[in-house]
Amino acid sequence: MAERTKALLRPAGTGETIPGPGVQMLFKVTGADTNGTLAFQEFRLAPGGPAVRPHIHWEHDEYFYVVEGELTVHTGDRETAVGPGGLLAAVRGSVHGFRNASDAPVKALCVFSPAGYENYFREVHEAIASGEAMTDERMAALRSNYASETV
Repeated sequence: MAERTKALLRPAGTGETIPGPGVQMLFKVTGADTNGTLAFQEFRLAPGGPAVRPHIHWEHDEYFYVVEGELTVHTGDRETAVGPGGLLAAVRGSVHGFRNASDAPVKALCVFSPAGYENYFREVHEAIASGEAMTDERMAALRSNYASETV
């Protein structure tokens, strides 16, 4: 029989904040909280903020759920605006990306399964905080540490 554990409660606004240019990331749970099962992120994108260019993950899935605003998602062959209640399932091997092409903020949720990709965001933040330039080459190198690549 499995061992009992204590449920984890994260009140609104709590979790691990990982700042980024034009995006606010709040990890409600990470792999450390879930024994590597998943990570759960709330993020906000400023209007016209930086785009996450099309890319592929080979070892984890991502599920994006729009809460507020309109998130423009890239699905490999086209871009589509997704409003509240819309979901993008970016399973392993699928090309995906996103941006806020609207004039209003976007609030969305993302589940990473299994967990681990939150470490990519930590590494990007640390590099930026140390004054490192985030060139395409540097971003590709960081992404490659997590079985991911820019398309």
